[in-house]
Amino acid sequence: MELAHSLLLNEEAYNQLGEVQKAEFIFDWLRYLEKLLLATSRNDVKEKQKTLVEQLLSLLNSSPGPPTRKLLAKNLGVLYSIGDTFSVYETIDKCNDLIRSKDDSPSYLPTKLAAVVCLGSLYKKLGRMLVNTFTDTVGNILKAMKSAESQGRYEIMLSLQNILNGLGAAATPCHRDVYKAAKSCLTDRSMAVRCAAAKCLLELQKEAIFMWSTDLDSVATLCFKSFEGSNYDVRISVSKLLGTVLAKAIISKHPGADAVMNDGNVETRVGSTDVAASQHMLVCALQELGNLLHSLGTTVAPLLQDSSAGILDSVISVIQHPSISVRLAAAWCLHCIAVALPSYLTPLLDRCLERLTVLKSSPEAVTGFSFAVAALLGAVKHCPLGIPHGKGKIIMTLAEDLLCSAVQNSRLSAQRTQAGWLLIAALMTLGPAVVSHHLARVLLLWKCVFPVSSKDLETEKSRGDSFTWQVTLEGRAGALCAIKSFVSHCGDLLTEEVIQRLLPPLPCAVNLLTQLSSVLKTYGSTLKTPSVVYRQRLYELLILLPPETYEGNLCAVLKELAADLTASDIQVAASAFLLPPLCHQDDLVILSPLLQETDHRFIEEQLLLGNGIACGSLEYDPYSIYEKDVEGDSVPKPLPPILSVISSAVKLFGVVCAHVGEAQRLFILEQLLDSVKHSKGARQQIVQLHVVSSLSSFLKYLAISKGNLGPEEMRRPALALVMGALESPNPLLRCAAAEAWARLAQVVDDGAFTAALAQVSFDKLKSARDVVTRTGYSLALGSLHRYLGGISSSQHLNSCVGILYTLSQDTTSPDVQTWALHSLSLIIDSAGPLYHMQVEPTLSLIIMLLLNVPPTHAEVHQSLGRCLNALITTLGPELQGNSTSISTLRTSCLLGCAVMQDNPDCLVQAQAISCLQQLHMFAPRHVNLSNLVSCLCVNLCSPYLLLRRAVLACLRQLVQREAAEVSEHAVMLAKDSREELTPDANIREVGLEGALLTLLDKETDQKLCHDIKETLNHMLTSMAVDKLSFWLKLCKDVLAASADFTTVTCVDTMQEEEGDKGDDASVLTTRNDDKSYPYTNPRWATRVFAAECVCRIINQCENAHSAHFDIALAQEMKKRDSRNDFLVLHLADLIRMAFMAATDHSDQLRLSGLETLLVVIRRFAAIPEPEFPGHVILEQYQANVGAALRPAFTSETPPDVTAKACQVCSAWIASGVVSDLNDLRRVHQLLVSSLTKIQAGKEALSHLYNESASTMEILAVLKAWAEVYVIAVERHKSHRQPLKTTTCSEESVRNGSYSSDGLLDLVHTDLGTLSRLWLAALQDFALLTLPSEFASQLPVEGGAFYTAETSENAKLHYYNSWALILHATALWLTSTGFVVADPDEGASHLSRPVTPTSMCQGSSSGATVKSPEDVCTDRFHLILGISVEFLCSLRSDATMESITACLHALQALLDVPWPRSKIGSDQDLGIELLNVLHRVILTRESPSIQLASLEVVRQIICAAQEHVKEKRRSAEVDDGAAEKETLPEFGEGKDTGGLVPGKSLVFATLELCVCILVRQLPELNPKLTGSPGVKATKPQVLSEDGSRLVSAALVILSELPAVCSPEGSISILPTILYLTIGVLRETAVKLPGGQLSSTVAASLQALKGILSSPMARAEKSHTAWTDLLRSALTTILDCWDPVDGTHQELDEISLLTAITVFILSTNPEVTTIPCLQKRCIEKFKATLEIKDPVVQIKTYQLLLSIFQYPNPAVSYPYIYSLVSSIVEKLQEIDKRKPEDTTELQIFQEGIKVLEALVAIAEEQHRSQLVACLLPILISFLLDDNALGSATSVMKNLHDFALQNLMQIGPQYSSVFKNVMASSPALKARLEAAIKGNQENVKVKIPTSKHTKNPGKNVSIQLKTNFL
Repeated sequence: MELAHSLLLNEEAYNQLGEVQKAEFIFDWLRYLEKLLLATSRNDVKEKQKTLVEQLLSLLNSSPGPPTRKLLAKNLGVLYSIGDTFSVYETIDKCNDLIRSKDDSPSYLPTKLAAVVCLGSLYKKLGRMLVNTFTDTVGNILKAMKSAESQGRYEIMLSLQNILNGLGAAATPCHRDVYKAAKSCLTDRSMAVRCAAAKCLLELQKEAIFMWSTDLDSVATLCFKSFEGSNYDVRISVSKLLGTVLAKAIISKHPGADAVMNDGNVETRVGSTDVAASQHMLVCALQELGNLLHSLGTTVAPLLQDSSAGILDSVISVIQHPSISVRLAAAWCLHCIAVALPSYLTPLLDRCLERLTVLKSSPEAVTGFSFAVAALLGAVKHCPLGIPHGKGKIIMTLAEDLLCSAVQNSRLSAQRTQAGWLLIAALMTLGPAVVSHHLARVLLLWKCVFPVSSKDLETEKSRGDSFTWQVTLEGRAGALCAIKSFVSHCGDLLTEEVIQRLLPPLPCAVNLLTQLSSVLKTYGSTLKTPSVVYRQRLYELLILLPPETYEGNLCAVLKELAADLTASDIQVAASAFLLPPLCHQDDLVILSPLLQETDHRFIEEQLLLGNGIACGSLEYDPYSIYEKDVEGDSVPKPLPPILSVISSAVKLFGVVCAHVGEAQRLFILEQLLDSVKHSKGARQQIVQLHVVSSLSSFLKYLAISKGNLGPEEMRRPALALVMGALESPNPLLRCAAAEAWARLAQVVDDGAFTAALAQVSFDKLKSARDVVTRTGYSLALGSLHRYLGGISSSQHLNSCVGILYTLSQDTTSPDVQTWALHSLSLIIDSAGPLYHMQVEPTLSLIIMLLLNVPPTHAEVHQSLGRCLNALITTLGPELQGNSTSISTLRTSCLLGCAVMQDNPDCLVQAQAISCLQQLHMFAPRHVNLSNLVSCLCVNLCSPYLLLRRAVLACLRQLVQREAAEVSEHAVMLAKDSREELTPDANIREVGLEGALLTLLDKETDQKLCHDIKETLNHMLTSMAVDKLSFWLKLCKDVLAASADFTTVTCVDTMQEEEGDKGDDASVLTTRNDDKSYPYTNPRWATRVFAAECVCRIINQCENAHSAHFDIALAQEMKKRDSRNDFLVLHLADLIRMAFMAATDHSDQLRLSGLETLLVVIRRFAAIPEPEFPGHVILEQYQANVGAALRPAFTSETPPDVTAKACQVCSAWIASGVVSDLNDLRRVHQLLVSSLTKIQAGKEALSHLYNESASTMEILAVLKAWAEVYVIAVERHKSHRQPLKTTTCSEESVRNGSYSSDGLLDLVHTDLGTLSRLWLAALQDFALLTLPSEFASQLPVEGGAFYTAETSENAKLHYYNSWALILHATALWLTSTGFVVADPDEGASHLSRPVTPTSMCQGSSSGATVKSPEDVCTDRFHLILGISVEFLCSLRSDATMESITACLHALQALLDVPWPRSKIGSDQDLGIELLNVLHRVILTRESPSIQLASLEVVRQIICAAQEHVKEKRRSAEVDDGAAEKETLPEFGEGKDTGGLVPGKSLVFATLELCVCILVRQLPELNPKLTGSPGVKATKPQVLSEDGSRLVSAALVILSELPAVCSPEGSISILPTILYLTIGVLRETAVKLPGGQLSSTVAASLQALKGILSSPMARAEKSHTAWTDLLRSALTTILDCWDPVDGTHQELDEISLLTAITVFILSTNPEVTTIPCLQKRCIEKFKATLEIKDPVVQIKTYQLLLSIFQYPNPAVSYPYIYSLVSSIVEKLQEIDKRKPEDTTELQIFQEGIKVLEALVAIAEEQHRSQLVACLLPILISFLLDDNALGSATSVMKNLHDFALQNLMQIGPQYSSVFKNVMASSPALKARLEAAIKGNQENVKVKIPTSKHTKNPGKNVSIQLKTNFL
């Protein structure tokens, strides 16, 4: 194909190709030429123009196909418009000659057509230049049209359109001729020609004034005529023409326009009665009004509140209209109002119920208001806030009343019966929670409506008249409908018992079904409709029930079904609704465009109704008014009973036939086959339709339920029925039959049978010549493949493909081509890899057909598109390959897509986009993204729904990978293009993203809206951070487009005063009112989406650069590079957007706005304001936040909005943004007002919604207060002030300058009320979480904040808020409620009266008042119980917030002594709590949760310790000191030391700690390491979280011995030591500067705690402890000498410190045992030899502490062994002279050790030590000269030495003197140093007289001459 890419046609390459390749080559060259001509210079084009024209004209004679001729013509036009025009007349003459040619053969036709198209293109491009020749040309073309076939007429019309377009007004002479020709084409039998004629006339009317003046009437008549028998495309084109012409006539004030528009309504011409017209008008008006209000949502509130408009009254006034259609439409309109405005639901319901009760005696009122009540009940499921529970009871009572009073007045019997059952059926939609209370009454009514036995039924038949039977059937049908409604909406109530009560009337209902025909004979045809309705209702109910429930009646039902399906009096064919569900969805596309989804669906449906085709309408079944809407807001459209009974019968037949015996099944199938054979003509078609539908339904049911058809003889009738249908003239029936054909093979499940079916298809296709058989059997082949891919042996596949190839080239019948190609696409799809052999020939076939099939046969092109799509999928990722064959295939695929993109049919264009989407997925490098995006943008606002869907599906896929590229291409294209982009998509201004938002606002199709949102979300995710300003502006424009700016600006004044802050103020004041916005009044749903986008943008920024949330950094980076953009710089915009949304009329938008505000507060609360230290940036927006929240607390605000606002309030107060109490009070006051409102409990709140909505609001308020209180207490604690228990005075709160507990003061005012409400809420929650078996024990009237009936709905709200309330209550109790009065000290310590809650009062009024102790106990168990219940069975949806709050509540509880004593004294409780916490740790990975759990564990252990201590103390007091030996042992392990798992607190704690430690350090587990000993592994540093967890576990371990008895402590000590030393060993990593890792520090701390435990010294455990501690020390020593000899990089300092801890903290006998002592000393010796200065410093420090140990038995051996080494070391330093500070430090530490030794040495050894020490010190002294030039280290050393000498001299004067005397050099040096330092040293050296008093060395004054 590369050879085709040149300016001139490469004829040499062209001539070497085959026929198909030639066509491809030419098309590819022309495509390339089109782009090349525009890019080549004019001179180059002129140079080669002559040859190029010749080449192009020569192509005219080569039979170019439609796409080729279109391109050829386009290129000719472009060539002449760029190059010279002198040869153009020659070209025009040549084309005219070709058209005049007398050759009528089919092979010459393409040449003629190409000439016609070329003329159109030339005149369009060159226009008035060719004005001389145009009359001849037009005359010639019009003459040719007389003999042209449809393709010719089509092309001529389009060509004339182009000629008119190019010539403009100059074409006037030919206007009339063209008009005449186009008129005849507008009613052409070919739909494509009609469309082309409409386009031609649309062009003509621009200049031909007569069309919208004198000839207006005839144009209008013509258009109406054109609509007759038209398809959708014609209707669209002609509507556009008629609309344009009429609009022009009106604008130019032409008198004919009004007449035409009034005459347009064909019905009124007939002069039918006004009533009917007004009735239709009312129905239309009500439906439109309903849809409009529905889409406006809560924004419509002001309109409905406006009494002058009187909308509601108007709607309610027509509820009693004489026409039932109008009454139903009015009821539906009320339904829409209620869905749009949930606050109107209850008032409307009340109003209708009241009218229904009052006007019971008016038949219209009874039906009208019962319809209205049913419609309103249907709206409840769309209103999450619901209706008050009591309404159910009112409705049920009214329904019973209507049913009971029906018999009293025969004039009203039918209406009351219908109304009664309608109300009950509608009531069922409220679900199990409501229905369960009325079920018994409903079942009783159900039982009474049918006779008890068949005998009673017989008696009934003989009584009564036609009217009573009518009422009876109405009643029974209503009852069946109510039960059906019950079964479908209240599945949870269908228990075994209820089913048993439902069943008894069923046999009787079926019995009546079988008797209906005889009842009809007896009482006449008036009963016909009621009996049909009865049948339908019974069938519908049976479809829902499991077949087992009516087993005994299966045969009777089947007989009735067969009779219904083959009845003799059926007139209407029902294929349009009966068959689509039985066809495969993918096959429906080849059928009638009636089934296509379009934007004009409503109008198209009306058209079907007008044409007598069965369509639905509400009056056919009033019971559907409460059912779930089919598509959003559209009215339910039930079919007429005569059709819906067939539909139900077909469905039920499938189920029943599958459950009867095989003999019965065979009999029925034979019977159905006979009835088809024996009926004739039109009736035969109808019977066949019903029978085949039923069979399909049966086969489908069998296939889905994996059933079997049964014995072989069953196949014959089934096969005969299906084959008959495959040859039916009804295409829909053929389609269903093809599906049944494949299903039959599926359920027979026999290879031979399947092969036989395929063979039958082959034979039929080979022999048949008629279209019907060929289409039916070709689809049957495809379907067979779809369900049984396994039959595709290659030979079989070849035969199938061969036959379909032949059929697809049958140009005589586009239908055969369409079906054959569709079938081929199914085979390609199902064959998968097997198809690879066929790919090349198939692709050639597809391209050949695409290039040759006329554009008028759009359906063939659509099937070709599906084949190409299937082929691309089959090739898949192979398309990326580089081999020649793959490259050729890929080029062909792209070429096919290009041909389809140029096709005029929108569905073919949609296929092209879908194919390109597949290609892009498999071979992205080979699809030109720019061209693809260009195509998508052009069709973004296409008037065709399916094309828009294809565009969005493709865009959605593209932006997942290449969002930025797609966006850039779209903008580039918008800037470059002149006219191509649709004006609706303003991409140039707002980018692709903005255009998509605009589209989202206009679009109503749900699927499309979903795709737009997904596409925008993908774009946002990948681009919002980089294009931050752009995205925020988009969202802001959408939100601001309809916001009321007066409200915004008044709040912003505060910021605008501080105008010097560049970043914020400028953003806030940018809006100029004269600036037009790209969005005009977007719908609320679009604005909600924009608000959600803002939240998403904030989340995206969180994962990006930290500067997004750091204003100082952001401003700095912005200065550095102005392109940098950060979220924090847009804070003012974020606040403004949240504000606009939160204060809107739409409740959904208010919720989104509040959520946005919440996100902003949480993300930005902590960011400091650099200009005002101590303040945060959010502080300046206080006024905005307050103003955004205030409207949510007004009385008319719905509870969900108030609940959300409470959450924002508490977040704002808790965030700490505002520190001044007076400022905080604005928002605090809102919470106070809510608290006042809810204090009255569940009774006081709004009666507009369900009681659970009040529960939601109350709990939201309590949760908000809880959050504020928790934060207040936390802040208070962090300021370390004791918690106030007394209520603060109001004044201190009002004066309000902020202090740490200012917030606490604010809350304290209401704490009394709050604590009472919190406890009540917790008690409610505790009751609601009880298992179902305790339901009988729950309070009958409900709890404090929920009613018993709405408990299920209320549970959810309690789940959302209990945790924070629990935490707050626990904090409050610890601060006040647990301070129980001590009897010895009177009641003075009660901080405040303990609030009695409902839980303490019992249900009877004379309950006993509980003691404070009991009250506290109850509260303690309430909090503990809720916590344990929640933690022990954590649901997967339990939030982190709840778990954390629950654990914090437990911590708070155990922070005070009284609850600790409860836990300590009840061991089982402690163990249970530990087990629960263990489980939390196992199931939740979050470190914060695990740490919080460990803190609770620590508190439990402390509680146990306190309890043991208390018992020991009281035992000692009681028994007196004398009998100490006989004291019982307290603590775990008692006398034996045994710990029983499950019964032991200590064991449970050990399990939990091991779990934590082994998770962090698996090496601690001997099973994992494979050896019980110390295995050498490299030590590791744990993460910060891991370290904290390990440290917490070690703290707990070290506390455990204190909980045990001495024997018990012996049992656990080895474990504790193993774990503690294990942590030390595994984490002793060398850190810089000799630091200890946090885990090592924790393990040393734990070791110290364990070693100094009293148990080590206790009499009974002393020996065992000593042995175990020695072993532990050995283990630590062994860490140096690992077992397997590998060297570990352990930190010596850590190990030495551990040894030191042992030496200093244990009993001396542990470490003084010679073997251990020797090893310890060796370690110190070895460490002193290590060169690392840090190690040496630490070693000296540790030795210092050992040397100073008071017990000589411990310290002396170390002193004896190590002093000489230390002195040597110091003398060594002395010789070298220290060079840096570390060496200085080593020296200083060494000196300190020696000085300490001097102090503790015995008198006789002291002189030796001083004699060693003095020379070392003096050697570092410098004289005056040296001091000046010395380094800082030497100076420091000099000062240190001098200071020490001045201290030692006076202390040990005699030794001092001796040394000085023996060494004059030293003495001289010392004196010189002292003199040199004289002026600096304030302290004087004293004379020898004063040295008699060495004890007071601190105050001794040294003089220089003391020697």
